[in-house]
Amino acid sequence: MIPAGGPELTEWIVARGRELGFAAVGVARLERSSREEVIREWVAAGRHGPMEWFREQLEARLDPCTMLPGARSVIVVADRYADGRPDRVDEGAAPRGRTARYARGRDYHRRMKKRLLTLHKALDDAFPGHAFRRCGDLEPVLEREHAERAGVVRIGKHTLGIAPGLGSWILLGELLTTLELEPTRAAPGVGSDPCGACTACIDACPTQAITPWSVDASRCISTFTLEERGDGSAWLADSVGDWLFGCDICQEVCPHNAPTVRSRGAGIHPDFDGRGASHDLLTVLGWTEQDRTAAFLAGTLKRVSLDMARRNAVHAAASAIVQGKGSEAGRQALAQKLRELAVDPAQPDLVRHAAQRQLTRLGA
Repeated sequence: MIPAGGPELTEWIVARGRELGFAAVGVARLERSSREEVIREWVAAGRHGPMEWFREQLEARLDPCTMLPGARSVIVVADRYADGRPDRVDEGAAPRGRTARYARGRDYHRRMKKRLLTLHKALDDAFPGHAFRRCGDLEPVLEREHAERAGVVRIGKHTLGIAPGLGSWILLGELLTTLELEPTRAAPGVGSDPCGACTACIDACPTQAITPWSVDASRCISTFTLEERGDGSAWLADSVGDWLFGCDICQEVCPHNAPTVRSRGAGIHPDFDGRGASHDLLTVLGWTEQDRTAAFLAGTLKRVSLDMARRNAVHAAASAIVQGKGSEAGRQALAQKLRELAVDPAQPDLVRHAAQRQLTRLGA
């Protein structure tokens, strides 16, 4: 029996969410963004980079009631997709490009919303006079701000949500509702600064994209590899390292993500099985559209076009050569492939230009 309201209903929602496999669940009153001025300044300064959709959807993000008129509360759920263990790369193997951990395995958008639908249906049946809407990071919602209000996360200097005891390896989903729900009580420390004097993420970012509680997306490796559809900045292209899709550097160095007894015990949802963690760069350079489709068939990277994927592989290949990654034979094979791409008129401009620029960088 679902309680009629009050703290008992909130307790039932939290318990049901955990039964559905979510690592954390919280409830908050739905409010207009408290960071409106900062966000508007961020967009006006062009720090959203190539993510033009963020600017176009700005008003909806600032006022969540545009997503569901009359909405009064938000239920926030979190999935944990990694446990902080470092990637193991075989230095003797052919050079490979890595995928950010959140984009490995099954498509989290579909999987999280499917489980959230179970909660949605239960509440819809129990409260037929109210409306609900499921959201994730594909919808224009400031989900980390809602999660912070619900006590699910604290926002770190890298702007990511840090769940107490679990770290920042989390993905968020929301259920907006016209119900007036009792907010959850925040865990101790939620709402306070989780970083203190630590600047590990700022110091580790190879492109200096991070300043305290702000990321300049026009300088971010993740944004470049996933969102930039043109050549992008040359200096940024030279900084991708072994990142083929996305980037995890700021999370890899975050002290909150260091494995602990509690975080090991929390586990990872089975949807995040780690498939597609890395790809052989020489293989990606020769991908066809069919290869790209097969590689992204069950993943979250479908918005990355074939040309973008191969462009990224060109930059990661050059970085592997510069950094001496993989075997000598593997690096020589990559260099030869770059030479072929640079002079082949049948190649897309995006790929050919990237190869030409990287050969200049390599002095080849």
